[in-house]
Amino acid sequence: MKTIYLFRHGKSSWKDAQLSDFDRPLNKRGKQDVPFMGQLLLYMNVKPDLWISSSAKRAWSTAKRVATELKVGKENIIKMDRLYHAEPETLLQVIQGLSVTASSVILFGHNPGLTELATLLCDYEFTDIPTSGVVGIQFSKAANWTDVNFHQGKMIFFESPKNNSSAPE
Repeated sequence: MKTIYLFRHGKSSWKDAQLSDFDRPLNKRGKQDVPFMGQLLLYMNVKPDLWISSSAKRAWSTAKRVATELKVGKENIIKMDRLYHAEPETLLQVIQGLSVTASSVILFGHNPGLTELATLLCDYEFTDIPTSGVVGIQFSKAANWTDVNFHQGKMIFFESPKNNSSAPE
């Protein structure tokens, strides 16, 4: 059985108009929401074997902050350029190419690709995975990552800061 956690980066800053989209950092709300969601994952006993992040600044920063909450060293997070604004098909190719030894992976990325991927993987109509939102999807019949495919997963949870009353404002 394989499990995927799709985590959309935290809210990013548009303060510096000179920065490229790739280089935008987290804003104040993102810096509050991301650790909260990391604590929620810790409470839910989510312990991914493999960590992969888009190399965009806001996604990488999100991954590092979640890793801190889950007591995982940032050196265990793989940066991947091809996750930056990736289409669902590209994201699926990345997933299908993962190490067989890992039973679970957390992937930090961007919309609209993550929302579209989540919808295609588990046939649940996600309208939007909000910033700092995370979806857990399980593949009970997948022995290897190559077995993971569209329409074969089951959503096990969908959480976001707005879904949790104790989230920071």
